[in-house]
Amino acid sequence: MLQALHKTGLVFFPAFDWAIDPTHPEREERLLYTQDQVTEEGVFDISGIIEYKPELVTNQDIRRAHFCVPDEKTVTTQSHLISAGGAKAIADAVLNKEVKNGFALVRPPGHHSMRISHGGRGFCHINMEAIMVEYIRSQYGIKKIAVIDTDCHHGDGTNDIFWHDPDVLFISLHQDGRTLYPGSGFPDELGGPNAKGSNLNIPLPPGTSTEGYLYVIRNCVLPILKEFQPDLIVNSAGQDNHYTDPLTNMNFSAQGYAKLTSLLKPDIAVLEGGYSIEGALPYVNLGIILAMAGLDYSGVVEPDYNPERLKQSVSITDKIKKTTDLINSYWNQRDKLRQRAGSVGDLQVRHREIFYDTDNIFERQKEKVRVCRDCGGCFEIDSTATPGPHILAVHIPINACKSCIEAGYRFFDQADKSKFDKVFLQDRTKDTYEIK
Repeated sequence: MLQALHKTGLVFFPAFDWAIDPTHPEREERLLYTQDQVTEEGVFDISGIIEYKPELVTNQDIRRAHFCVPDEKTVTTQSHLISAGGAKAIADAVLNKEVKNGFALVRPPGHHSMRISHGGRGFCHINMEAIMVEYIRSQYGIKKIAVIDTDCHHGDGTNDIFWHDPDVLFISLHQDGRTLYPGSGFPDELGGPNAKGSNLNIPLPPGTSTEGYLYVIRNCVLPILKEFQPDLIVNSAGQDNHYTDPLTNMNFSAQGYAKLTSLLKPDIAVLEGGYSIEGALPYVNLGIILAMAGLDYSGVVEPDYNPERLKQSVSITDKIKKTTDLINSYWNQRDKLRQRAGSVGDLQVRHREIFYDTDNIFERQKEKVRVCRDCGGCFEIDSTATPGPHILAVHIPINACKSCIEAGYRFFDQADKSKFDKVFLQDRTKDTYEIK
């Protein structure tokens, strides 16, 4: 009997009862073909590969990562709770040392869902990876986590949730935002004043092939991870970089995904996008599973795979090398960038406009964050949705110093209730959530 080198946990949740519409790219068939392929290949017969059932996340789990407006029940369905619960189940299996690593093959996806969620954007309502990371930090006391997002679309939701957190390193490799939704993720998007350089965004030109992705992993991501020394590595394993994906313009392959996984060595992978239901997902997912288990994946090849046709041009290679050098320079300057970001106790303001394309909601935000040298800094977000309520959301980070805890409670206590429909307080130091 074939034996996995690494014990690997798997969760499958195709979400039979959730779809934006029956023909939408984000539908249950995304995982049904993979399930069939994995079963036909006898993956579940391999000793050391263990299937787990997803859980349901609770409101408390969601409230560590999100302010759902007006509430969790309005923003989510049971499928969202189970999808996030699949990631949570794999986290428990890995952290309890039942398996070496694990892959949550779940939908709906989540990496476009931000700290405040008024509804759906980019097919996402709540952020599975962020909910899982905050659960891990509360439940297991792990401090430093790296989230590497390899979905073709910028992981702007995860980017937003950990924007001010110096203990979560977020790196997103994605197709250049000038050519693809959500139009963000540029190299100068580096994180808030207390976490500059902890958010690293690596836009790649259309036409990037396996060569380009692996160059960035080897020459940028891995050296930075070695220096950051995370306690846990999470891969947002979106698969829409594939050369057959209908929504994107990249030339990645199943072999490339498997090699990326073997280089990155994630403790936990969570499926995000990927919409080539027959041409890519069964092969890519199989390659990732075998790579995580430490098994030979050289036989996982798409029927129409032609490496000569997928080669990237010299100009694309040059662009990728220049972007990699720029990201490395930002990482090396992170301490200086934080020192220059402002004086301790200052409040820095950020204005944003966010469109929820799935639910047709327009949101305006005004965020104020306290500059701090000792923690990620408390912050408040004044958020108005059209249609929707006007709310104030106050966040005290899990690593908050005494001054930021006190400032966070002042934001909450002094909020003018007559101006807002609701005022929220998310105190991660106590793992509490209040509404007034």
